[in-house]
Amino acid sequence: MPHPSEHLSPAGHALLDRRRFLGSSATALGSIALTNLLGLDGLLAADRPIIDPARPYAPRQPHFPAKAKNVVVIFCAGAVSQLETWDYKPELIKWDDKPLPGGPAVTFQGPAGNLARPQYTFRQRGQTGKWVSDMIPHLAELTDDFAFVHSLTSKSNTHGPAENFLSTGFNLDGFPSLGAWTTYALGSENQDLPSYVAIPDPRGVPQNGANNWGPGFLPAAFQGTTMSSKAPVRHLAAPGVSPATDQAARTLLQRMNARHLEAHPGDGKLAARIASYELAARMQLSVPEISDLSTEPAHILNLYGADDTQNPDKAAFAKNCILARRLIEKGVRFVQLFNGAYASGGKLNWDGHNALKEQYDVHAPILDQPAAALIRDLKERGLLEDTLVVWCTEFGRMPFFQKGAKGRDHNPDGFTCWMTGAGVKPGVSCGETDELGQKAVKDIHPLYDFNATILHLLGLDHERLTFEHNGVQRRLTNVEGHVIKQMLA
Repeated sequence: MPHPSEHLSPAGHALLDRRRFLGSSATALGSIALTNLLGLDGLLAADRPIIDPARPYAPRQPHFPAKAKNVVVIFCAGAVSQLETWDYKPELIKWDDKPLPGGPAVTFQGPAGNLARPQYTFRQRGQTGKWVSDMIPHLAELTDDFAFVHSLTSKSNTHGPAENFLSTGFNLDGFPSLGAWTTYALGSENQDLPSYVAIPDPRGVPQNGANNWGPGFLPAAFQGTTMSSKAPVRHLAAPGVSPATDQAARTLLQRMNARHLEAHPGDGKLAARIASYELAARMQLSVPEISDLSTEPAHILNLYGADDTQNPDKAAFAKNCILARRLIEKGVRFVQLFNGAYASGGKLNWDGHNALKEQYDVHAPILDQPAAALIRDLKERGLLEDTLVVWCTEFGRMPFFQKGAKGRDHNPDGFTCWMTGAGVKPGVSCGETDELGQKAVKDIHPLYDFNATILHLLGLDHERLTFEHNGVQRRLTNVEGHVIKQMLA
């Protein structure tokens, strides 16, 4: 009969050696002690949140005290031109209709034309004297409250991959969005509504659609739930089924699931499924209530422009902004508000290749008053003290027109985004592009830095917020990213 030791692995045989056993034990105890000390000091690279599958949305503690509890991201799809909005370049006026010396002959969509002055007048605003365009007069009035970064760069000049890079930190599909990372780490203060809501533009979804609010390889519970003032949450109620019958079916299913869970207490997937059913049941009451804007007073509808009968797209986007405020008011952790839809020659989003001024005259009013009203309303209600508002776009625009057109081509080498609200230092501008606005030249910040700063304001260390996928500790900022400290209060 073979000796039991013959079935041991090489590692098992090694442990039969007394000296090796004692040596390994000493090393193991030292490793345990070191791990504990590193954990107490918050220095472990992998610092995954502890999530109860039965309560995946329960609020969780951040890595350190947070300045912001909630986030609203206003995502302008199609790549807004920094030269028509926030990045004033008077040299462009001097060089108007002249070729760029040493400039590229061909850009993303074809031959480059001559330099083109800003298509809107810029004026100095507020106490800071910041130069901002007349294209967005309502937002311009709030300039003193914003922290701008003018030197952002992207890794792609194509809308889909660039949207991915902004939303997930990677050009490719399949990675978790910023909102998914946030709710995975922190959960939510409201257990009757989704922790993460994505509100598409009334004109359609952005170029890369659900990738912008997807969970990637994180648990599916942390994906964004889409809803808007025009399109409520889908499949919330069973068509043709009475409320009483629906309630009876849910009660029976809950009992069956509970019995099965008792028999299989370690089944985390079943617990998560039960939690999702229970949330859906609670949403049948909470979502219709929060989506009902008829309870909003007339002066609020007027503030946002939701009562604009001449511009239905503006009115619909304004209602989305009111919905975003109501969600934040109820403690929803992360709200992603889209302005602009998919590629359409610039007709439905900010992709101004051919007739930039003509198209921006349409898009700007849809964005301007509603977005400014959202910030004012949050501030008036005291919500901005705990809410971070982010305005972003996937890349910028070139300082010259495309040859034979009146629009600007894609520019990932230097563009502008901003933040306001909780933890943000108001009235500052970080980084610079060159005198014509083509490339970032001072304090250059890849989008990794922008996302790292958002996480920091939420009390999250972007280097510690990780998830192991295919043997790699993944994070939102890949292996890069630094907090933009100039933007912090």
